[in-house]
Amino acid sequence: MSFFHELASQYIDGEWRTGTGSWDIIDFNPYNGEKLAAITVATADEVDAAYRAAERAQREWADASPYERRGVLERAVRITEELADDIVEAVIDELGGTRAKALYELSAAQDFLREAAHQALHPEGRILPSPVDGKENRLYRLPVGVIGVISPFNFPFLVTMKSVAPALALGNAVVIKPNQNAPVTGGGLIARIFERAGLPPGLLNVVVTDIAEIGDAFIEHPVPKVISFAGSDRVGRHVAATAGALFKRTILELSGNSALVVLDDADIDYAVDSAVFSRFVYQGQVCMAANRILVDRAVAPEFTEKFVARVAALRAGDPRDPETQIGPVINTFQADALTALVDQALAEGATAPVRGRTRGNLVEPTVLTGLPDGSPLLSQEIFGPVALLIEFDGEEEAVRIADDSPYGLSGAVHTADAERGVRFAQRIDSGMFHVNDATVQDDPLVAFGGEKDSGNGRLNGEATIEAFTTQKWISIQHGRSHFPL
Repeated sequence: MSFFHELASQYIDGEWRTGTGSWDIIDFNPYNGEKLAAITVATADEVDAAYRAAERAQREWADASPYERRGVLERAVRITEELADDIVEAVIDELGGTRAKALYELSAAQDFLREAAHQALHPEGRILPSPVDGKENRLYRLPVGVIGVISPFNFPFLVTMKSVAPALALGNAVVIKPNQNAPVTGGGLIARIFERAGLPPGLLNVVVTDIAEIGDAFIEHPVPKVISFAGSDRVGRHVAATAGALFKRTILELSGNSALVVLDDADIDYAVDSAVFSRFVYQGQVCMAANRILVDRAVAPEFTEKFVARVAALRAGDPRDPETQIGPVINTFQADALTALVDQALAEGATAPVRGRTRGNLVEPTVLTGLPDGSPLLSQEIFGPVALLIEFDGEEEAVRIADDSPYGLSGAVHTADAERGVRFAQRIDSGMFHVNDATVQDDPLVAFGGEKDSGNGRLNGEATIEAFTTQKWISIQHGRSHFPL
């Protein structure tokens, strides 16, 4: 199936439309520069049409049987299985992901779809006691209504599905604004899956557009009650401020600066494997990626030698080649920014035991050591294949360095003593931390989200139900109340 021919459109109220804006978003293959599609942007009027369609359709959908909603989600799973090969190819072409990355994204999205099918039956009402005689308190859990989803470029199929699938399962309608670098895998493809699954028109809409065309219309529109955003903390602050001023709820999955910590009793070979994956999966373009790799000085020589050797052996190239481990970064701007960051670090006095070349959008892996204290690189998110190796003396210093960041998304610690690892993890101000594993983790049942500048709110499992539903109290007075006036 030619996704880029069929799905490069707006999808509003069950119809595939051409936008009426004055310019086109061009969707490029980041590896070879091939033009995949041109999509005329949606205007603010079309954003309004999408939200109004969602508002109209949502009321009947909320009243539908949860089993009916579950059936749509179950059919969506089967359709992703039927389209699996095409989805993998689309992820490779549009995102520059390796085949392994594309297979992971597809599999994880299917897991979240399956969990969403179960979530359709999860919301339960409650009857609560009252101090007033004869009073019956009922607490209903209801869908919030319409949800706006702004998705990222790095895992657009997965991350968008994490909001869209449970939101629909719980009786909401959704409007997606996909990232300009992933308008098909993060937008049109998801709409097509639910269209084929029998989702009634209007419940899922996709508007491909840009703030240059619509300003803040996507966030400020009066219909959506929740905005689910995944992206940088800079943009996330704007989303939060704009939505908050209108009393809209936000779920924000933002930037990270995760640390992977290797304590003095760690299994070094295993820690090296974990660190290579945590830093270089999808070229390091992952919010949970291990920007900083902290190693106890007692084991630093062995770890560094093995880590450097592994990184130097990583194969960068065409993501369609099954032997490729490092594909291109998403665009030329990102490639140039990463090159400038490495040059800045070397100018500050760092050394590069591995210094990768930049060829177009293909940025080969780099390892930096010896960054001076206070270097800006230590506290910022590096969205690419650049690893910072930092030595420390003892656990106290490791905690201080790991927590010395404005971000608090994920992290990992390696140690022979799992409970020591748990105690370490509890001292770090982050939403997630993993013992003897990678920093990059996601699970449909476990709350996902960050602290500090890494966002607010949680998704997955029960957290998703909290995010996309609201509670309503209805009381019944059996007999007469006695009023003081």
